[in-house]
Amino acid sequence: MANQQPLIQIRIESWADEDANMELLRRTYDPEMTKHLGGPETEEQLIARHKRYLKVNKAGTGRMCSIVLLPSLEVVGGIGYWETLHHGETVYEMGWSVLPPFQGKGIAVAAIAAAISSAKSEQKHRFVYAFPSVDNLASNAICKKNNFSIIGECEFEYPKGSFMRCNEWRLDLETTM
Repeated sequence: MANQQPLIQIRIESWADEDANMELLRRTYDPEMTKHLGGPETEEQLIARHKRYLKVNKAGTGRMCSIVLLPSLEVVGGIGYWETLHHGETVYEMGWSVLPPFQGKGIAVAAIAAAISSAKSEQKHRFVYAFPSVDNLASNAICKKNNFSIIGECEFEYPKGSFMRCNEWRLDLETTM
């Protein structure tokens, strides 16, 4: 068998009020990791983000998770989906990040598949959307690998007060296997 990559095994774990999750936020919201997202966040913004992640899980309005690489149990990124209003309909929006040493290994693709399975099992919303920057080729490819359909380009506000050009991707949870 020529050039087959080994199967990546991950699990997603619900975001918890732990120092490890705050450290993960610090590592994923640095200048390199946020070049397509409007730049890094201050410590106060990261603490607020951490609290929002916990609130999403507690309220049942989505699921925020860390990505754990198996069998090492190393936390290598984060993924989540949350309720948002889009074109007048309540849907899920999804976002993810994988730390640089672990990028390009299929971890994000596997984590998104796990998150899609979780969102689908809830049977709350039909659609999940992702809005990667048009310049973020890797995230756009990941959407395609996870069978999202591209709707087109759009202007997206992120972070609040800052607008960027994104590709709008949509996945129909009712037709996803």
